[in-house]
Amino acid sequence: MKKHLLISLWMLASLGCMGRATHPSSGLLPEGARLVDLTYDFDEKTLYWPTSPSGFELKQLSHGMTAGGYFYASNTLCAPEHGGTHLDAPIHFAEGKMTAEQLPLERLIAPAVVIDISADAAKDPDALLQPSHVEAFEKEHGRIGPGTIVLVRTGWGRFWPDRKQYLGDDTPGDASKLHFPGISREAAEALVARQAAAVGIDTASVDHGPSKDFIAHRVLMKANTPAFENVAAMEKLPIRGALIVALPMKVRGGSGGPLRIVAVLPPA
Repeated sequence: MKKHLLISLWMLASLGCMGRATHPSSGLLPEGARLVDLTYDFDEKTLYWPTSPSGFELKQLSHGMTAGGYFYASNTLCAPEHGGTHLDAPIHFAEGKMTAEQLPLERLIAPAVVIDISADAAKDPDALLQPSHVEAFEKEHGRIGPGTIVLVRTGWGRFWPDRKQYLGDDTPGDASKLHFPGISREAAEALVARQAAAVGIDTASVDHGPSKDFIAHRVLMKANTPAFENVAAMEKLPIRGALIVALPMKVRGGSGGPLRIVAVLPPA
């Protein structure tokens, strides 16, 4: 499925290069195709885990006219790996597994499906994706093929960047009172069995807020399956048909890092 979708998009883009593309930003997308940014801005409001020693910092080095008569701007940036829209590389919870730079592009650029559990999450902030959700999705929309990026939509993006609502608690340095949806052990095992390329979610963690053992992380990452957390604008995606491009900073030895993730939506 993945191969055919990629080839189809490549062919459509090729047609665009021959004069049929109208997308103003790329010049390569076919008429009717769209790009959707699934990434939150990194700034002073970016949310990090409560026990993180710091947040995102951007410090200005230069900003203005130079002695040579031209404008020049430059900054330094500093941030923990895990915060905002970011990648969890398998090494994050699985010793000896892939680090950020070792992830093959096939796990970062792939067709996506969106499993929506927002109705359950609206009733229970600690709701979990269960195998029954996966099975119900497949019954209605077809089997999730190997190499698919599985995105779990909980609707939690509506709370970003309100720390208390998004995380369920805003006590500094305390991660013991968090409440937000996630993925159950059994569902993580089901996605591994389906050979998902990666798993993404619109909350702060693939494990729900009250988790103490981070079992969804452990199951996924033992199988070298990366995770994308704090994914934005998931409500703009179709259940099927999007191509995800998720490119983190390529940090050698990294356990994760800031992620720029976008979706390419085919013509309606």
